[in-house]
Amino acid sequence: MGSLRTKELSKIGYTNDRARSLVINIISKHFKHHTKEQLITLLSGIKEKPEQYINDEVLGKIAATFIEKEEVTHHKEFTLLEQTGRLKIYGGKEIEHAAKKQMEIAMSLPVTVQGALMPDAHTGYGLPIGGVLATENAVIPYAVGVDIGCRMSLSIFDEGESFIKRYGYQMKVALKEWTHFGMEGGLDVEQEHPVLDDPAFQATGLLKKLQAKAARQLGSSGSGNHFVEFGMIRLAEDNSLGLPAKDYVALLSHSGSRGLGANVAMHYTKIAMDTCKLPREAQQLAWLDMNSEAGREYWLSMQLAGDYAKACHDRIHINMAKAVGLERLITIENHHNFAWEERLEDGRKVIVHRKGATPAHEGEPGIIPGSMTTAAYLVTGKGVEQSLFSASHGAGRMMSRKRARESMTVSALKKMLADAGVTLIGGTVEENPLAYKDIESVIAAQQELVNVEGRFLPRIVRMHKE
Repeated sequence: MGSLRTKELSKIGYTNDRARSLVINIISKHFKHHTKEQLITLLSGIKEKPEQYINDEVLGKIAATFIEKEEVTHHKEFTLLEQTGRLKIYGGKEIEHAAKKQMEIAMSLPVTVQGALMPDAHTGYGLPIGGVLATENAVIPYAVGVDIGCRMSLSIFDEGESFIKRYGYQMKVALKEWTHFGMEGGLDVEQEHPVLDDPAFQATGLLKKLQAKAARQLGSSGSGNHFVEFGMIRLAEDNSLGLPAKDYVALLSHSGSRGLGANVAMHYTKIAMDTCKLPREAQQLAWLDMNSEAGREYWLSMQLAGDYAKACHDRIHINMAKAVGLERLITIENHHNFAWEERLEDGRKVIVHRKGATPAHEGEPGIIPGSMTTAAYLVTGKGVEQSLFSASHGAGRMMSRKRARESMTVSALKKMLADAGVTLIGGTVEENPLAYKDIESVIAAQQELVNVEGRFLPRIVRMHKE
C-alpha cells in the first residue's frame, strides 16, 4: 500500500483528512496485496456510490465519510495514524526522550507530511521546542507557540574593541533606560512604527482590542530568556555579508510579539481544540484548516504578530544605536515560532511550523545564540530538505527553570559572569549558562545545515529581573 500517497487520494476526491487517514489505515490492514490501480478503482467506486458500500464491515467506514452530514456540533474527530511520515533528528544523543516522544505524536497527525527535530530540542507544550513540522493545508497554533514571531536581531557597527572600553558606561545606561522587560508595561517614551497603522489591526474583533496594548508595549521585551546585549562579533573570511573579516561591536536582541502574540495564540488554540478533537495525548496539536474562517483569521493574526515582533526589535536597535552614537553597517534578523507556506522539492505545498527553530534555506542568514556567557553564531543556511530547511534557534535548555534555580546560587552566577568578562543587568539564576546545552556541540551537530559566518561574544547583557 505504501505507494498510495495523500496527493493521489486528493486527486480522486479524498480531500477530507479523516477519510484519508481511514483509507490509509484500512488499506494497510486489509488490502496490502492490491495493486495501486485496483485500489484507485475501488476507492473511486466508494466515493461515487457510497450507499452500495455502507453496510460493508471493512469499507463501510470509508463510505460513511461521503454520506455523513456535517455534525451539528461543528467539531470533527480524528484518529492518529499508525504509520507516520518522515522524521529526521539532528544531535539526537543530546535530546531528551520526552521531546522525541512529543515529536512522534506530532508525526502521527493525519495532516502531517514531514518533520525534523533540531539539536537544541527539548520538551514544550504541543510541539517540542526545536520541532519543525510540515502539514498539508493545516496550521497548528501550538506548533507555532505562544510567543508568535519570537526572533533574533543582530546589528553590526563600524567600531572595534576600544569602543566598549571607552563607552562601556554609556552602553549600560542605554540598556537600562531604553529597554523594558516583563509581562506588562513599556518604554517611558512613546514609540512609533508603521506597523501600528497596519490595516490588519482592523480585521478582527480580537486584533482591534489588542491594538492599544501593542502600541504601549512597542520596543519592549518579555521575560525569561529574552535579552538585549552588546558584545563583539568576529566575522569569518569571505563572509556572505561582504564585510572585512575582523572584530566589530554588535548588538544582539531576542524577544517576540509581547501580549499581542500571546492573546492570538490562546484565542485560536481554544477554537482549534473545540473544533478538532484528537486523542488525549495529541489534544494540544489541534489544527485549523487553512480554508476555514478561523484558519484564515489565525494566519492573518500570526503574520501581524510577526511584523509586530520585528517592529519591537527595530525600535530597540534604533534606540540603542542613537543612545550610544553608533552607526549601523548591517542588521540581520529572523523569526522562530512561526509558520510559513513553502514548497518541498517534489513541488508539494506545505505549511512549515518552526517552533524554536530557525529558517535555513540556501544562503538565508540566521542567528543561533548560546547563553549570557557563551557565543552566539551568525550562520547562513545550506537549504537541506531533510531538515525542512531549518536549523536550531539556540543552545536549548538542559534544565527546567525550577532545577536551574535550585542548582545555582547568585554568588556562583556572579563568579561565572566575572570569569567570562560579562556584565549582567537584571537576569536571574534561571537563565544561568549551565541551564543550557553546550552551544559548541549544538553547532557541531548541524554542520550539514548551516555555514558559520561569524561568532559573537556577549559583554553587557540586559535581561528581566524577577
